[in-house]
Amino acid sequence: MEPRVACQITDCVAVVTLQRPEKHNALDMAMFKAIISVQRRLAKQRDLRGVILTGAGVDFCTGIDVKSLLSDPKQAARLLWKWWPGQANMAQRVSTGWRDLPVPVMAVLQGKVWGGGLQIALGADFRFGHHDCTLSVMEGRWGLLPDMGGNLAMREQMAQDQALWLAMTAEVIDGKRSHELGLLTELSDDPLALAHAKMAQLLERSPDAIAATKKLYRRHGVPKSGRMLAAETFSQWRLILGKNQRIAVAKQQGKDRDYDPRKAW
Repeated sequence: MEPRVACQITDCVAVVTLQRPEKHNALDMAMFKAIISVQRRLAKQRDLRGVILTGAGVDFCTGIDVKSLLSDPKQAARLLWKWWPGQANMAQRVSTGWRDLPVPVMAVLQGKVWGGGLQIALGADFRFGHHDCTLSVMEGRWGLLPDMGGNLAMREQMAQDQALWLAMTAEVIDGKRSHELGLLTELSDDPLALAHAKMAQLLERSPDAIAATKKLYRRHGVPKSGRMLAAETFSQWRLILGKNQRIAVAKQQGKDRDYDPRKAW
């Protein structure tokens, strides 16, 4: 089996590529593990100056490989499990792990950036998108909430009413609208070249100043971020164990079902 994630370091910049193009880089358990493994390896490299995150093929990432992951409830449990409420679990680390690196991380986006794919991209410090890209907080279609740590970035960069709308509706928005809302840093016909050009600018600056600036913004941009990560996971467990989530899945499969009255939240 081909490795799920490739990592090539040139001149102290790592290009990390999601490598499952035949499945549109959909996230299975092997992909989760590979992303986290790369993050850990990069965190140990003191000479690293930056990361460019890409996806092979026509789409950056279409989200969770539902058939692969949800066919085994134990795998879903492993993704959500955490020893301490405020720490990131496996599902969240594929996003928050990029925030934790002391170097700038730039995501290069094309095609579909949906669900878990968007959550991964939101972990980057900057997002450069091709004009053809589409973004969606897709979890709402399955009766779930986004629980992979990307809410931290949405809370930082978007008006709350706009973030609520995207999370509630799972609406698919194009690159232009994504840029207007603050989800994309910049649009380009060649976002990879743009990322390399932007990274070259940052390489002219002190790596200590870059690391300190990122730490300052990340630590104080979202106060009590651990509480948000804990609330994501707790709420997701309640949804997964509820009947309405199963009804939402049935609706996505074309079955005409009515939702039960909502729980007390």
